[in-house]
Amino acid sequence: MSSAEPEPEEVVGFDNLEWEVHKFGGTSVQNATCYESVATIIEEQLGLVGPEHDGPRPDINLAVVVSAMGGKPKTTDLLLSTVEAAANRDDETVESLFSSITEKHLTCLEALFSEDKTRDRLKRVIESDLDDIRDILKTVSLMKWQASRIRELISGYGEIWSAQILSALLSLRAEERADNDVDRSNFLYLDARRVITVDEDAIENGSVCWNLSSEKLEKVYSEDNAKIDGKLHYIITGYVASNTYGVSTTLQRDGSDYSAAIMGKLLQSRCVTIWTDVDGVLSADPRRVPDAFVIPEVSYNEAMELAYFGAKVIHPKTIQPVISISPNIPIYIRNTFYPSFPGTRIYTTSTSHTNEERSVCGFSSIDNIVLINVEGSGMIGVPGVAKRLFGTLESVGVNVILISQASSEHSITFATVQNQAQQAKEAIEEEFHRELKASRISQIEVKSPCSIIAAVGDGMMMVAGVSGRFFSALGDAKINVLAISQGCSERNISAVVSSLESTRALRAVHAAFRLSHATVRLGIVGMNELGNSLLTLLENQRGKIRKKFEVDLQVCAVIESGSTNKFVCLKNDNFGCSESITLPAYDMFANGLESSNSGTVTFDKEVEAASVCTGGMNDFKERLISDDCAHHVIFDCTGEKEVGELHAAWLEGNINVVTANNWGLGGPRRQRDSITSAQKVRGKFSAEYLCGVTVGGALPVINTLRSLLNSGDKIHRMDGIISVSMSYILFRISPPPDADATVPLTSQSASQGLLKDNILSSINLGNACSFADAVREAVALGLMEDDPRKDFNNDYTSRCLMILAKELGIDQSISPQDIQYASDKLVEDDIDGNHITEEIENKVQAKVQMAREKGFVLRQVASIDVAQRQIKLKLVEVPETHIFAVTPPSSECVRFFTESHSLPLIIQGPSAGADSTASALLAELLSHMRSKVGPRFNSISRPNSMNKLPV
Repeated sequence: MSSAEPEPEEVVGFDNLEWEVHKFGGTSVQNATCYESVATIIEEQLGLVGPEHDGPRPDINLAVVVSAMGGKPKTTDLLLSTVEAAANRDDETVESLFSSITEKHLTCLEALFSEDKTRDRLKRVIESDLDDIRDILKTVSLMKWQASRIRELISGYGEIWSAQILSALLSLRAEERADNDVDRSNFLYLDARRVITVDEDAIENGSVCWNLSSEKLEKVYSEDNAKIDGKLHYIITGYVASNTYGVSTTLQRDGSDYSAAIMGKLLQSRCVTIWTDVDGVLSADPRRVPDAFVIPEVSYNEAMELAYFGAKVIHPKTIQPVISISPNIPIYIRNTFYPSFPGTRIYTTSTSHTNEERSVCGFSSIDNIVLINVEGSGMIGVPGVAKRLFGTLESVGVNVILISQASSEHSITFATVQNQAQQAKEAIEEEFHRELKASRISQIEVKSPCSIIAAVGDGMMMVAGVSGRFFSALGDAKINVLAISQGCSERNISAVVSSLESTRALRAVHAAFRLSHATVRLGIVGMNELGNSLLTLLENQRGKIRKKFEVDLQVCAVIESGSTNKFVCLKNDNFGCSESITLPAYDMFANGLESSNSGTVTFDKEVEAASVCTGGMNDFKERLISDDCAHHVIFDCTGEKEVGELHAAWLEGNINVVTANNWGLGGPRRQRDSITSAQKVRGKFSAEYLCGVTVGGALPVINTLRSLLNSGDKIHRMDGIISVSMSYILFRISPPPDADATVPLTSQSASQGLLKDNILSSINLGNACSFADAVREAVALGLMEDDPRKDFNNDYTSRCLMILAKELGIDQSISPQDIQYASDKLVEDDIDGNHITEEIENKVQAKVQMAREKGFVLRQVASIDVAQRQIKLKLVEVPETHIFAVTPPSSECVRFFTESHSLPLIIQGPSAGADSTASALLAELLSHMRSKVGPRFNSISRPNSMNKLPV
């Protein structure tokens, strides 16, 4: 059974009948089309129409409560404006408003009723009522005074007209259906002022006189039931009521919902359904949290908490009547414009009870809040301070929304609405002027604008870890918490934050409790082969990552290189945008960039919503950042020095950096220190620098190094082959025996990026080739830098060693240039990769031959001696059976010599290949995000489930 269906148990209500109450708001009856839809919904509830109905439901009587016609402008607003205009003696405006009211209703009548009799009758009713209102407004104009009693009397006419229109429409449709309607439904108009009675002297907003109202209902029902033949269904005015003196009044704000709840109690109905323009109670404000969803079930208490903290679906006073009767009456929130959707049930239970993974049902917020802090040493241990403070606020009518006080009693902090801040501050200063003068109270501080973020859920009670997750999520999102409040009921946790950060805070906590995905805004720098592979991977894996990790990776900006003055970004990158840049969209950008003279190029909608933005790296960064998102990441897929110099600035700007570019940590010491400092600027909430791919590519060299050090092991020495290009070239010119059996060149190698266009399909690795051929093959395979001289002068490899030295803590007195200058070079000459001279070829072959005569092969081996703080990069003759000798071409091999292991730990494999490197970059990001989002299970614990094992 759907959660939005009534309880299965039969409830015998008023006059021993089963009643259901349905309330339709102003948006549900804003025009003729909406009235027709409402009539259809009512008939479906009675089983009179609809494709799935089984005939009339003889067991159900309906009471339908109706608001005034909504739309723009609302009828109630127009009526109240006439009172204001009359008080100002603005007769012209009064008549203009009357014309708008008349036109609004007569247009609706013309569309609904083709026959003259009903239409003319209702028209006369409205015109007569407007004449009465004119007479009343003459008194208002004469006195220049908007009496509250007059405002309430006039503002209720909209409901009177609306209920009569719906009653007439349903009656007309019933007549047309008379031959088939064996139930003979009668829809009678009921002015709620004949039944609902409030005692306005009891409390400010009136207290329902239940006994008197019940007596009036019995009398009215007896009279009406005697007049009809068949079933009676009431169409009732919302919002209006009478007081104990018989004078018309209203039920104030959200009065129509309250009317429905009152009638539900008087009729002892099975349920009360509030039909509105939303699908139900949402987990958060969808305008601020795009992934907010409808909560199937919430408890009465949760609904009241959510309503108090800004949820617009239901007012807390609506719940009071339905919980004051036994059995309690469930309330359903449903959408008039989506009637098939089950909506939300408000009852005794909640999803935060029934779902062990979900302790929080939703989040809400209050904006335009001011935080006032009263602080001073003279408050400590002094009785009566709080009484004086809040008594003073009560005397001037200041409403206190939230209170927070430390156990030291040094300060009391409270929140109120912004327009009462100055009044509150002045009242406090007057009350405590002696303490202020004597410095026993040091300050009365006002902070604004602020917002209250509240987590609501009955399931938080007696559950460990909820507060920790709530505040950790705010911390991870870089949200500063100004005040905290939680009652002993444990149903609500409230935090006061800056209004500028409130949306980001809502999204962060909503994602932290698995109510939505954590959105990560991504930027990619460097659209080379690696950048293309990464963008493709992100597109293909986005859905799987959302499902498995509950993280949404959204590519928002892509730039070709650090020197480009244009980049591609999302065209409609507004709040809540779910689009992501894909490789086809970028390709269209790249193809159209050169021919574009304007700053914006729009792509085909079938590809992606993207545009070209003018600007360099700073504009790229600014476009990526959104105040409403907690997580920002830049992937650096370049090998550019200038981009590496920007890493520290990105980190300081709260942008996480995932890099394959080793110019950052492989640069000068000042730059390395800047990156280290930037990772500590906000403590544990600082942005992360993920550089595991900078050494060894897809091989876990850095991650293994860190794991060994974190485990307490001591690394004595490291050595290995860490240059892909030199690995390939030296293997080809100095292969070991049976080299063709060392690594077969298969299609699997191609999938790793080792084969392009079948370049190596005919190569026999057992045969040595010339140095020139080896270089040409390496260049064609993309294993060399754009400028091959950087490979031969050990520029890249020296930076790799610099990064490893930093990880080992021995980089203080050495630079990449020191390593590079001291390194052995295969070719000392300044060569062109496209043209190898005979002289250079002979020099290289001489070195190869010298090693071969000794039974050795030539390899470039990097080594780090931690104890001696020595870093070397040498051309070494190694035995033909040594692991370095048989390491396959374009592969890397790194050995760790540690205190805890008698034999070296070896990492070996192909590190080249854009696809594998892109996968490694994505894996690093996902590992980081898992620590931010948190595990799905066992992060919070309930006492009654702590000893349960997962099924």
